[in-house]
Amino acid sequence: MKLMLILCFSKLRCLHVSQFPHSGSFVSNLHTQYLPSYTKTINWNTTHSFVRTNPLLSLLERCKSLIQLKQIQAQMILTGLIYDSFAASRLIAFCALSESRTLDYCTKILYNTQHPNVFSWNVTIRGYLESGNVEGTLLLYKRMLQYGMLLPDNHTYPLLLKACSYSSLNFVGLSILGHVLKFGFEFDIFVHNALITMLLSYGEFETAYDVFNKSCVRDLVTWNSIISGCVKRGLANEALDLYWEMEAEKVKPNEITMIGMVSSCSQLQDLNLGRKFHQYIEEHRLDLTIPLANALMDMYVKCGDLMAARVLFDNMAQKTLVSWTTMVLGYARFGFLDVARELLYEIPEKNVVPWNAFISGCVEAKRSKEALTLFHEMQVSNVKPDEITMVNCLSACSQLGALDVGIWLHHYIRKHNFSLDVALGTALVDMYAKCGNISRALQVFQQMPQRNRLTWTAIICGLALHGNAHDAIFYFLEMIRTGLMPDEITFLGILSACCHGGLVEQGRQYFNQMSSKFNISPKLKHYSCMVDLLGRAGHLEEAEELIQNMPIAADAAVWGALFFACRVHGNVLIGERVALKLLELEPEDSGTYVLLANMYGEAKMWREARHARKLMKKRGVEKTPGCSSIEVNGIVHEFVVRDTSHPLSGQICDYLISLTRQIELLGLTPDISAFGDNTFP
Repeated sequence: MKLMLILCFSKLRCLHVSQFPHSGSFVSNLHTQYLPSYTKTINWNTTHSFVRTNPLLSLLERCKSLIQLKQIQAQMILTGLIYDSFAASRLIAFCALSESRTLDYCTKILYNTQHPNVFSWNVTIRGYLESGNVEGTLLLYKRMLQYGMLLPDNHTYPLLLKACSYSSLNFVGLSILGHVLKFGFEFDIFVHNALITMLLSYGEFETAYDVFNKSCVRDLVTWNSIISGCVKRGLANEALDLYWEMEAEKVKPNEITMIGMVSSCSQLQDLNLGRKFHQYIEEHRLDLTIPLANALMDMYVKCGDLMAARVLFDNMAQKTLVSWTTMVLGYARFGFLDVARELLYEIPEKNVVPWNAFISGCVEAKRSKEALTLFHEMQVSNVKPDEITMVNCLSACSQLGALDVGIWLHHYIRKHNFSLDVALGTALVDMYAKCGNISRALQVFQQMPQRNRLTWTAIICGLALHGNAHDAIFYFLEMIRTGLMPDEITFLGILSACCHGGLVEQGRQYFNQMSSKFNISPKLKHYSCMVDLLGRAGHLEEAEELIQNMPIAADAAVWGALFFACRVHGNVLIGERVALKLLELEPEDSGTYVLLANMYGEAKMWREARHARKLMKKRGVEKTPGCSSIEVNGIVHEFVVRDTSHPLSGQICDYLISLTRQIELLGLTPDISAFGDNTFP
């Protein structure tokens, strides 16, 4: 693909101001098709001489329905006005772009117009594009070429390039680019801007940047195109670099630019920089449009400043569904469920979107029981769930280990004929794997018509969780064979599989391949997993050496993996050194003191064991109470040590006493040393 792009771009030369197109007010707005939808409006040219001499056309401005449109059309037919291409284009434009757009009727008028002009084709193409009908957009362009009476213009191709801004349509996009070159629009700045957006959507950042750099004239829309494209692709740092370059060239940003900058801060979770951009907006008196205000709110929510987001929300003269949803998600994410619920019920015209945000926020805040309760409330409120709802609810089941509820949700998905797309299928695979039914997870995986990297990662991690190390490796190799590249989470799964399976040599191999073959820098979790693998196998010195040679400072999880291995293998010498590191990093963690005392006790080092206990008591560290949960008949029950709040706690204790007596009669003695309950002389 890159070779084809290079061949195409070899024709592109510098742009000149004299080559900028000039056109009427409505047509000239077509180049903004790749900007956010709020910039698109129908600007009827009521001062046109033809409109003044034909008042019937001015009625289209006040037309509110298809019935009224047909009445105007009937009058145009009676008067013969319908045979004028300009008059017909006004009729077509209303059908294509008005709030009550009717695209089927629009195409009927277009195909039955004797001599439709380019404007008529363009507005119809735009109507299909804005309706999300990409296939219809491209078929309409094909029909336009077959018409043969006229050629596309510089406003046709920006629309088509946006229609091809999907990775699955990259070859169609290259074909459209060939038409651009064939018809001589490679110098047009509108086409250039749309081309940059399309290339970025394919992930071709370097190529898009090359096209951008070869433009001798770059307007604000050009800068916004490449900045917005980077943000949409998650290239926040690149978007910020472009903004600083834009400032250096003395190009003044507008509201669209600021949306890109604020969104970049959201992705990077850089609150300080986000505040600076907010200050810039206020100081330069940029128009705080609704989308810009929403972007600022989203930035503050994602960066942890819920109060700043609420101030913006309260000061908005007009709130959209996005505004309400952002605040609902924010309050839910921070655990303020009562406030989130109040906002949810205040939304004037709510649909499934804010409900999904609320449920998603609960899942992110690890409040999964509340998320499932909300799903029930949602159904009672007669709001129809969608695929996103089901994905969130399945994620809640994964957190809780609520298999029965997950199975019920799977039946619900089948009953209501939800499409088993990649996201929903992956959520099902993940739920079954984390809830203990790996066979059902594999079954769903095999039934999925399409799988992406997340799907493969879910099944690999699931197999690793269940100790099926060799199966996890098999699926890992199959994933690579299909052409999908693993990411950080995939490697976490495969290293975990090697750890559970005791596959030290394979673990070393995959750990080394992360950087050497797949250009992925290992993170703390990967080092922790590798230390755990080496520690379990008894390679304690190698594990300690790995930690000491890490390019990043080891955290408590990494040292903890080695410490636990030292206790298992009874290596007091290394264990002492590691324990001191852990106590420096997390002096309030009771587990370190308890395990250290146990390790000393098993080595018959009673004085050192008592010292560890005394140190824990001296520092006021209390043992974290144990917590467990179990799902019975779709209800998740949680238990904490010494907690008697459960209504059946008395009966539960009686059963536990009975089970303990049966265990003793069988002559079995549980090993409770890991829980810190052993006594020392």
